Amino acid sequence: MPGEVGTRTSIPSGAPSEAVVRRTRLPNDRRTPAAARALVRSVLEETGLVGLLNEALLLTTELSTNAVVHANTELEIEVAADTSGLTVTVTDFAVGPVEQLTIGPRNETSEIGEVAERGRGLLLVDHFASRWGTVHEGDGKGVWFRLDQRADAGPVRLPSTTESPSLGALTGLLRSGTDRQSEDGLADLATDLLSRLARLTGAAGGVLRLDRGDGTGRQLLARYGRAPRDNADTIRVPLSVQRPYSGELELDAAPEGYALALATMVAERFALHLENDRLRRADVRRATWITFLSEASELLAQSLDVNLTMALIPQLVVPRLGQWCAVHTTDAWGRLQLAAATHAEETALPQLHATLAEPGPESLLARLEEASRLGTQVMFGSPMEGYAVPLVARGARLGTLAVGRHPKHRHDADEVAVLEDVARRAALAIDNARIHDERHRVARTLQASLLPPALPRVDGIGFAAEYVPTGSEVGGDFYDVVPSGTDQWLVVVGDVSGKGVQAATVTGLVRDVIRILVDDGKALSEILWRVNRTLVQRGGGRYCTLAMASVTRQQNGNLGVCLHLAGHDRAVLVRADGKTSFVGEGGTALGLLETITSPDVSITLESGDSLIFYTDGVTERRRGRELFGSSRLREASAPLAGYPADVMAARLRSTTINFSVEEPRDDIAILVLRNDA
Repeated sequence: MPGEVGTRTSIPSGAPSEAVVRRTRLPNDRRTPAAARALVRSVLEETGLVGLLNEALLLTTELSTNAVVHANTELEIEVAADTSGLTVTVTDFAVGPVEQLTIGPRNETSEIGEVAERGRGLLLVDHFASRWGTVHEGDGKGVWFRLDQRADAGPVRLPSTTESPSLGALTGLLRSGTDRQSEDGLADLATDLLSRLARLTGAAGGVLRLDRGDGTGRQLLARYGRAPRDNADTIRVPLSVQRPYSGELELDAAPEGYALALATMVAERFALHLENDRLRRADVRRATWITFLSEASELLAQSLDVNLTMALIPQLVVPRLGQWCAVHTTDAWGRLQLAAATHAEETALPQLHATLAEPGPESLLARLEEASRLGTQVMFGSPMEGYAVPLVARGARLGTLAVGRHPKHRHDADEVAVLEDVARRAALAIDNARIHDERHRVARTLQASLLPPALPRVDGIGFAAEYVPTGSEVGGDFYDVVPSGTDQWLVVVGDVSGKGVQAATVTGLVRDVIRILVDDGKALSEILWRVNRTLVQRGGGRYCTLAMASVTRQQNGNLGVCLHLAGHDRAVLVRADGKTSFVGEGGTALGLLETITSPDVSITLESGDSLIFYTDGVTERRRGRELFGSSRLREASAPLAGYPADVMAARLRSTTINFSVEEPRDDIAILVLRNDA
């Protein structure tokens, strides 16, 4: 039957002096209706008006939900109860009339089942409340309702702690909550369990506190009713959970009758959910760490530069594993040297460098030296609290990896294990980069030993060469210019098959044999025959292509050239007027057969003419499937007529390299002979 409707500006006067009044302000979120219900429930249980519980909770839910959905402001809930009934006021602080927020669209029917969803709020209030009305204040407006205690309701009381709970109540306690995996789900479950436990035991309230071992300490997870008082009897039950979790259920009730047993049962029930939460979080963290280690390994493997690798390590660690990170490496005397460091706050980086450089037995550097010397993990305290892990690869101690913890979070066991794994991977990456750097340095040194330190400087004749090595392995390309008599020189450009130390050995053998035979005054044909025999006998199955030319300066200033090609590409002849042509006839590569053929071709270089020798690294330079090719080389040579030999060699090198963005796959050797008379 519809109740009395009216408008007021405060709670109706005339309430007995012993009335219980509770008032709270709640945020605008989806958990506000539950908090409002909890407040109403606690007041009803405190005053013994449990008979009004269902209607009060229904109307409170409806009004608070409408305000959350339509007002989008904070809510103020005021609950007043005495022996005759209950008054609840829901006030919001939105602009506009109350009807907009609580009623919505106009309803043309009084049947509640046919009313639009947004319009059911006040119809429910009008149906169940004894009286209701609106509140209009300076900064807010809302709706209040009054539920009177029914005369025929009989005495209502909360259960005694000595009474045994009913089977239905126990079943509801055990079945409450479903699969709640989220943080909000756990909090809602804890609140539900506390409310059911309080109703069964007659407790005025209770709290659940939880410490997840993340450095934030014990936090309030759920609360029902009033918080347990320090000067009152309370029940405290620890939660049976695995480390690092710990927690406690505290109930504002005396440990009498079934209260302690029920509290213990609820604590054990909730502990099972917490253990599931811990295992779920652990699985998610481990999957995250596995992904992190995989990505870190991939990034570290991509770099073979020592300095770049060491600079990358702190960037991987911060801020994921700590607030700051420093990498130290050992020098030849075993002393630690700072290689790279970073801090989550850039402004703190200078102070970090200063702290890492401080000497003394109690300094951070001393702790790092201890970790490096002992090869074990070392902790260090304030103000730079954290861990130091040794960098060890292939049995060698390379240095240390130091990580400082975040101010509000201490490293747990999983993070320390991940840190040690990162240190192992970082040490291997540093060692691999050092090995690569050493191999590269050895290859460059060995390659330089196979090339002449400088080409002869001759008045009227220009000799110039360009060489581009590839990778960390020694290539088989080489060139040389050897004086063979008065106004005579031998020009050689060759390519030994393969790469590496064996190819370098054969290259050195060919170069030395040619120089010795030239010094003995042997003819070109005999030099080629002896080199071929040497390769067949001692070349280890490798072969060599050669472009060999004897150069003689004639009395008129021209240069006479006798060219032999042993399996090598034809040279490019560039005349002073820019005309170009290929010269030379192909012969047999050296080291493949016992006998060879190598026809000679005579060429005269007049003033301004040039002859360009090159290896297959030039013509086989790739851009996708396209080759640079000999035709493109010839076209690039034509505009260079008239330039000095060194300019021609440098321009051809640049043209070849710029043909593709890819790194060269083969060594590139270019030698230019020019008549500067």
